[in-house]
Amino acid sequence: MKTNHYIHWKRNISVFLTSQTISLFGSSIVQYAIMWYITLTTQSGIMMTIAILCGFVPTFLLSPFAGVWADRYNRKMLIILSDSAIALATLILAILFLSGYESLWMLFIMYVIRSFGTGIQTPTVGAILPQIVPEEHLTKVNGINGSIQALVMLLSPMVSAALLTITTLETLFFIDVVTAAIAVATLLFFLQIPPHEKALQQQISYFADFKQGLVYIKNNEFLKILFIYFAIFFVMAAPVSFLTPLQVTRTFGEDVWRLSAIEIAFSIGMMAGGAVIAVWGGFKNRTYTMALSSIIFGVCTFLLGIVPNFWFYCSIMALAGVAMPLFNTPSTVLLQEKVEGDYLGRIFGVLTMISTSMMPLGMLIFGPISDFIKIEWLLLGTGVAMFVLSFVLVGNKVLVEAGKPKNMESSQ
Repeated sequence: MKTNHYIHWKRNISVFLTSQTISLFGSSIVQYAIMWYITLTTQSGIMMTIAILCGFVPTFLLSPFAGVWADRYNRKMLIILSDSAIALATLILAILFLSGYESLWMLFIMYVIRSFGTGIQTPTVGAILPQIVPEEHLTKVNGINGSIQALVMLLSPMVSAALLTITTLETLFFIDVVTAAIAVATLLFFLQIPPHEKALQQQISYFADFKQGLVYIKNNEFLKILFIYFAIFFVMAAPVSFLTPLQVTRTFGEDVWRLSAIEIAFSIGMMAGGAVIAVWGGFKNRTYTMALSSIIFGVCTFLLGIVPNFWFYCSIMALAGVAMPLFNTPSTVLLQEKVEGDYLGRIFGVLTMISTSMMPLGMLIFGPISDFIKIEWLLLGTGVAMFVLSFVLVGNKVLVEAGKPKNMESSQ
């Protein structure tokens, strides 16, 4: 049965990644446009913090339910429904903007709606990949997916900046609607995935299902330690993730092309990092690959706080981008390998809760502070913290043991 299940996996993963790429491209164009609009019109750390909270808190609130949904319902239909809802909301916003109803709070509402969609998609996509791809190919496919996403993130800020110079913000909203429609149609008509086992079983209550997921984490020492590490790391990563556009605006100039340049540099690095991890696969022990990435990211964050030249700043951004797939791919594959299939949605849901609560928490701390002290000081401090935190990974026996290949584990 398992062999038959994966017999057309290459076709299915190609269709799935094509759909996700199209959807991500349209969404990224709009995301950059909205963020730059807020950055350039307000130049306020507090306004940036509000935007980040609108983009993360709804995902956090929905993740417990979304993780359960991903384990009990058809995962393909969940992705289709969330994409469709975001597209409908974007269409309404575009019409309102065309009618002259333009205001900052409407963009914040758009962030909230998109955040709900992300809350559904993140655990669902994480859970659906092992349903499509054989386990031995997960690292390569996740690496390829990372490179594709990086390519989209490379092109979308360039396209967004170019379009903003010749057209209006609402036109970009319509582009997002069209790409979402294409992505939904691709999934609906061309992707064939049989329902996973739990989706066919009699269901218990949402909270009982979610509680089972928490008990699963509680009884798994590897997951407990890894998730605690993630929580601390996400708080420390908030300034470099969200305050660098504001730093560039204040330090180097109020130009859209500069904001576009740092995003492009980061995306080029991510694309290179995705290619490296897809070809190389990382160290045999996945935990060591994650630690290497964390060290690079911490050093780059520190350097972004002391670099006086914009183009040198961009080159460090690119190096930071390289580090991202070296962390995301092995950590994702570790979860996909170590967690039972029926729990994957809930585990990725909890991970989404951690990222969407800790990064806003970081912004609640660092965002308002950035209006009173230099962002450079925040980057220096958090860079050192992430560098030190990296050695927790290689120093923890449970994480190192979990990172070993299965053949090494079974031989011991």
